[in-house]
Amino acid sequence: MWSFLALLTAGSGKMPPFQLSAVCFAIGSIPGLGVLVLKPARLALLKQPAKVWITGIAGLFGYHFLYFTALRNAPAVEAGLIAYLWPLLIVVGSALLPGERLRWYHVAGALAGLCGTFLIVGRNGINFDGAYAVGYGAAFLCAFTWSGYSLLTRRFEAVSTDVVAGFCLVTSILSLFCHLGLEATVWPATMFEWIAVVGLGLLPVGAAFYAWDYGVKNGDIQILGAASYAAPLLSTLFLTLFGFAEPSWRIALACLLVTGGAVLAAQDMFRRKSQAQPAVAE
Repeated sequence: MWSFLALLTAGSGKMPPFQLSAVCFAIGSIPGLGVLVLKPARLALLKQPAKVWITGIAGLFGYHFLYFTALRNAPAVEAGLIAYLWPLLIVVGSALLPGERLRWYHVAGALAGLCGTFLIVGRNGINFDGAYAVGYGAAFLCAFTWSGYSLLTRRFEAVSTDVVAGFCLVTSILSLFCHLGLEATVWPATMFEWIAVVGLGLLPVGAAFYAWDYGVKNGDIQILGAASYAAPLLSTLFLTLFGFAEPSWRIALACLLVTGGAVLAAQDMFRRKSQAQPAVAE
């Protein structure tokens, strides 16, 4: 679902970031709210400590505002791939958690991802193109925002995924207030743009959050971080296929570096798997 985020955002027209965020999160909250309506007893699960709500809203609201801003101010492929440094940051960040150690391949993987990022944004060597500085900066910030949110969410494993519906709804309301105070309203101009907006709300800004919340609380976060690097590869492919970007050796090599860095940083995952196989056979 997240691999469609850049494509659908690029196809959603000229809606300003806060307005787009408000509409998409309102749509994204509908599935979770529907469950709460059908099962009213689950409403009690929304009563959580303030730190849970602050983390969830800061993660969802902060990341997507920055992401939409990045795609409005930089080429979609470059901005999308920079933003997708978050899986690498999760892999490296999780290695610093209690019980984990930072090894050479974590550092090497991070450096490979950094090299890929320089390759994406560099127009003349490693120099930034000043025309896209705002978009690149927003993309970097959203990578750190989402990786931080995911690592903090791991601490709230006892919190039900039902709360995500509340995160989405509050994020939608905050985005609406910001839109009314800071932006001019611009609605989609074509049916295709409306379809893109609804698609954003249902999938990458909707159902994907519920799945991710359950995954980081109940799964292996390093495996999730490494596996998430399938998304930027698919995202780049979709953008190219639908005409929002042109294929180039620079983007191909950047994909290889960033994705290869994530795989390298996740060596512990592969070692655990190889060690477990003999036991299973026995």
